[in-house]
Amino acid sequence: MDALQGPRIGEGTCVEFRDVSKSYDGQHLAVRGMSCSIERGEFLSFLGPSGSGKTTALMMLAGFEEPTSGEILLNARSLRRLPPHRRKLGVVFQNYALFPHMTVAENIAFPLRVRGLSGAEANDRVARSLDLVQLSGLQRRRPAELSGGQQQRVALARALIFCPDVVLMDEPLGALDKQLREQLQLDIKRIQRELGLTIVYVTHDQTEALTMSDRIAIFAGGRILQLSTPRALYDEPESAFVARFVGQNNELAGVVTSMEGQRCIVRTRAGLIIRCRIVGSARVSDAVVATIRPELIALDSSRTESNSFAAVVQDIIYHGDHFRVRIALNESDRVFAKCQQIPQTCSVGARVSVAWRSEDCRAFGA
Repeated sequence: MDALQGPRIGEGTCVEFRDVSKSYDGQHLAVRGMSCSIERGEFLSFLGPSGSGKTTALMMLAGFEEPTSGEILLNARSLRRLPPHRRKLGVVFQNYALFPHMTVAENIAFPLRVRGLSGAEANDRVARSLDLVQLSGLQRRRPAELSGGQQQRVALARALIFCPDVVLMDEPLGALDKQLREQLQLDIKRIQRELGLTIVYVTHDQTEALTMSDRIAIFAGGRILQLSTPRALYDEPESAFVARFVGQNNELAGVVTSMEGQRCIVRTRAGLIIRCRIVGSARVSDAVVATIRPELIALDSSRTESNSFAAVVQDIIYHGDHFRVRIALNESDRVFAKCQQIPQTCSVGARVSVAWRSEDCRAFGA
């Protein structure tokens, strides 16, 4: 696969956004003050809800939208006056965008034909691309004769065949069923590692982003709220939004009653006292949201933790690989725990003890 080989991660900056903003109407910003760098060979995902600005950012990099202000660089070269077809970017969309009248081989070879490459070298690249995406033997079929997953593999092969500097993917697996989507996630990651590709991937699916990415940029309101590795985003979120959006979380609203360094005590409206770590700049009397991951809550444990409460089980849901237990801590404060196994004494309506460590509980400014 030498002709398709790309650089390895850590070989320098490939893409750079410098204070980039985009407005479609001159009043509202779809992207605001975006600055980030993407390393060569890196798989970076733009993750966020609909309307957060992630797709607009990708479209500006692709050249389909122009920034209102700021600058985007590819290999240290400004893209401001460079049209899309001269940016050496491979693009994969959710709707495949294959030519229905062309065969699989013709679709894959199209970028080479546009660039004036044909003959034996083009045929060799097509064959290797088909092998890479596990479609060897299907080169004579047309898109209508393929499954959705096979069509997306053709779209991926077409994006890779001319050795782009960066591959851009905009919700490429959104139209596929769960099982096929999960298989293609692993296949795309395998190809990215084999070839050392630089990939910028847009998704609203947190599991997809966590599975595939070297780093993830969390978008909200046109801004990047946090850009970190999947583990850092999950274990050390820098805002309540990130804690809520990446993985599952319990939230308990309250007020800071005392502080000691980065530790604090939060009192909820119903009087629950929670010991937490402060994230950010909250002070005494400030409203905060205390968060705790459900898998970090111990149920009917003999452990003595800084947060231990008597509670009542409200619901137990079996999820195959774990139980989801909804718990009432008082008349208004609720949490849920994720447990591999539940105690025999745990049943709906039963009184139980729950506990979690103060260092696992984060308080964010409300």
